[in-house]
Amino acid sequence: MPHDGHPDIPDDGHTGILNDVRTRILDAAEELFAGGGYAATPTTLIAKLAKVPGDLISQYFPRKIDVLVALVDERTHVEENDQVDAVPGDPAGTLSRLARVLPLRASPAMRRILFREADTHSSVKERLGRLNGELVRRARFALGLALPGARGDAARLEVAAATFAAILIYQENLCQLTGHQIDPDAVAELIAHSLV
Repeated sequence: MPHDGHPDIPDDGHTGILNDVRTRILDAAEELFAGGGYAATPTTLIAKLAKVPGDLISQYFPRKIDVLVALVDERTHVEENDQVDAVPGDPAGTLSRLARVLPLRASPAMRRILFREADTHSSVKERLGRLNGELVRRARFALGLALPGARGDAARLEVAAATFAAILIYQENLCQLTGHQIDPDAVAELIAHSLV
């Protein structure tokens, strides 16, 4: 018996087929959006790669933008966490350690999608905004612990934290585009020297 009345999708009596089709659509879209971009990817190509009939995509995702929104919502996660590895008197080491635990959980393909589509789609922009906010918050908190003295005033810490977050996010984007990486230890050292 066909699934949802569609003759090309068999119903084996298990709800797993529903998830399997949806997952295949999202997997195909992730690969294609990461490779060529959202605008350059027609839903017919997604259907072909997912090995599903083209009209089936619209049963799960009425519009192509719904596929992108589902990918961002389901396959990227900004971790909010108050634990930082801060050492009093060592702002450079504190920032270096923080740089190595970017609070974004996403596949390399999803990272490409996030940075490629940030200027064109609000759901992607919102997720990157949350990432930036979490990075600033963590860096500010960590620097406050690492620099408890007078030179660690709130305004300076805020600027340092925002600069640190901007560089990390830029680094992520640069790495996706060119493969080049900015040394997080050098960034941490530079920002720390501006505070002490």
